[in-house]
Amino acid sequence: MNWDERYSEPGFAYGTAPNEFLLSVAHRIPKGKILSLAEGEGRNAVYLASLGYEVTGVDGSAVGLSKAQELATQRGVTITTIHADLATFTIEHAQWDGIIACYCHLPSAIRIPLHLAAVKGLKPGGVFVLEAFSKEQLAYGTGGPQSLDMLMSLDELKRELAGLNFIHAVQVEREVLEGDRHTGMAAVVQVLGVKPLES
Repeated sequence: MNWDERYSEPGFAYGTAPNEFLLSVAHRIPKGKILSLAEGEGRNAVYLASLGYEVTGVDGSAVGLSKAQELATQRGVTITTIHADLATFTIEHAQWDGIIACYCHLPSAIRIPLHLAAVKGLKPGGVFVLEAFSKEQLAYGTGGPQSLDMLMSLDELKRELAGLNFIHAVQVEREVLEGDRHTGMAAVVQVLGVKPLES
């Protein structure tokens, strides 16, 4: 799938409202710098910027990030965007107060090192937030990749994010209403993890 083509379509593929899980836990992220992986068209970065965070969104689609900047301008906030392939993007160690990954679906060969790097990239006390489709999502047909390798399980995520204290780590069924692309009952995993102060 070509993300530039998808994001070139009129409107916002996943809407302009932030992810609901992120909305419910954003207050847990320490004030400061947030890195958003696979930010797309900016809905989560713009929301976090409106709360006073310094947000950097990374995505492989220049078209999506251009729309993210437009949305930020409309909402009167400032975000930083980086056009990069997450397979080769470097997350600097201990630089981020929060890292978020909302529906950041990648092949496991890319996802696993990215998640390991994200744990290292958090400052002590930093928070990692993830919501993604679980492997059970294939049966739902309400969005997400059609590849089991790109879907996630809680057990895998706990291994990939080793080093965090999990405040919330669940696999649930919930109604996802996010634009035209994510609509209906879905099987998702949610993680809220904190990097220990002594690590």
